[in-house]
Amino acid sequence: MTDANGNSPKSDKGPARPLPKRFYKAVSVVVADAPTVPASPPPYPSPTRGEGRAHPFRILLDGKPIRTPAKRHFELPSQALAEAIAAEWEAQADHVDPATMPLTRLANSAIDGVAGREAEVRADIARYAGSDLVCYRAEGPEELVQRQAQLWDPVLSWAAGTLGVRLQVAAGIMPVAQPDAAAAAVVRALERRSAFALAALLVMTTLTGSALLALAHAHGHLPAEEAWAAAHVDEDWQISRWGEDAEANARRARRWADMQAASRLLELVR
Repeated sequence: MTDANGNSPKSDKGPARPLPKRFYKAVSVVVADAPTVPASPPPYPSPTRGEGRAHPFRILLDGKPIRTPAKRHFELPSQALAEAIAAEWEAQADHVDPATMPLTRLANSAIDGVAGREAEVRADIARYAGSDLVCYRAEGPEELVQRQAQLWDPVLSWAAGTLGVRLQVAAGIMPVAQPDAAAAAVVRALERRSAFALAALLVMTTLTGSALLALAHAHGHLPAEEAWAAAHVDEDWQISRWGEDAEANARRARRWADMQAASRLLELVR
């Protein structure tokens, strides 16, 4: 069922349901353990932290804190992220459209789906290293082979030198066994990441098919645009030969928007 906290307005078994009407006037940001203050219009008030302590931030709609779809407290680890999410809520017009609120949706995922099960999510990301995109090379044509090597070999070298992740490369689509130490190294690289960062990294990993591309971006080795281009070498080569498909382009644009949102969330919680 659709709600204002970020659930999809579409049903898998029927047509899209109407979006909920905007039910609030003012949006504000407060420190979670601070007394609730009257909501204020943008620019959002700059809440203060308790001396010597770090507290999460909440979003207030007409003075009332929002909750996640699972009814948990919607608490954010940084003021920068809170203000960015507050801006998403403020930008809603007559209706609340979760599709235009990617940071809100990611934060919901972090709170409801990652917090408390960080070890499982680290393992999920590490499993991608067992069949990482950058390890499977085309057997031809030579132009594609060279382009893959140009974009993927530096990522493998970076991972080996920085993370201690050494993966085997193979030509073709037959599975190649990766050493257990590779997955363990990926898990170690994720150990200090918060639930919010892990949620973003899981999104980037699934979108690109590569744990190494996601980690290279998170470590500042690759801009999001370069990581995205590296993940689409094969697709871009096909487009250069056979042209573009409108439906595929629309799907890729949506996925790129998700990638950008995950990248931005990483920056906002850093």
